[in-house]
Amino acid sequence: MADVKRRRAENAPGEFYVDDTCIDCDTCRWIAPRTFDSEGDQSRVFHQPESEVEAQRARMALVACPTASIGTAHKQDLASAVAAFPEQVEGEVFHCGFHHKDSFGAAAWLIVRADGNVLVDSPRFAGPLVRRIEELGGIRTLFLTHRDDVADHAKWHAHFRCQRILHERDVTHDTADVEVRIEGDGVVTLAPDLTVIPTPGHTEGSACLLYRDRFLFSGDHLAWSERRSAVTAFRDACWFDWIVQTASVERLLGYRFEWLLPGHGRRIHLDAELMQGEVRRCVDWMRRP
Repeated sequence: MADVKRRRAENAPGEFYVDDTCIDCDTCRWIAPRTFDSEGDQSRVFHQPESEVEAQRARMALVACPTASIGTAHKQDLASAVAAFPEQVEGEVFHCGFHHKDSFGAAAWLIVRADGNVLVDSPRFAGPLVRRIEELGGIRTLFLTHRDDVADHAKWHAHFRCQRILHERDVTHDTADVEVRIEGDGVVTLAPDLTVIPTPGHTEGSACLLYRDRFLFSGDHLAWSERRSAVTAFRDACWFDWIVQTASVERLLGYRFEWLLPGHGRRIHLDAELMQGEVRRCVDWMRRP
């Protein structure tokens, strides 16, 4: 739990606060943007909730926070916030919440499908989330976009006996027992509605998952930037090769999708043609010196 004695002075007076254990992962700011923003290199409460809708979003941010850095002055009933996850994005695609500190607060996603549910990257293995996913049909496949966001993958596998998929170039000692290793840079069709697109650059084995030609799960390869109002990549968080990552982003111009759902950064929904234009703009920006 957050420690009121470590409450940041930058918080607005009132019920909700962020303490100084915040790792600036951005989770609370996109779950509850009317309450949280960034001040310095950490989040803060800039506006106390004024409605039940705003308070609920703030409680959901508290539940999702990977470092338990959000607190309240008085005890809150968090049952409805806990039950809100997985939260529907659109159709059969959900945001899992319950972000994990070992993935630096990266988002994880759930696809509910008749041919077996897919978990994209690993949230915390939290009892309420596990039970809700059981109600939704469990997990058949756990797709890991890259080595950074694997977190509790072993616990999810042990519980659901799901098949884990990771590119071989990102396998480490923590993931040596994954069931399926993607090889090379060729596109892999997992099912008619699921396509793996290797996109090295952020890490050597980064890969995106395309679902139904509408949803692209991009890991840390690509995201929407609120600051730039554009699709972007993170040059200061490129752990392998920026030139290679630029070519990987350009590769995505060959695919249609409307939703960009990243691990880090913001999600965005655009018409497919507009999305392709944004990706093209991103490639041009990445090529600049």
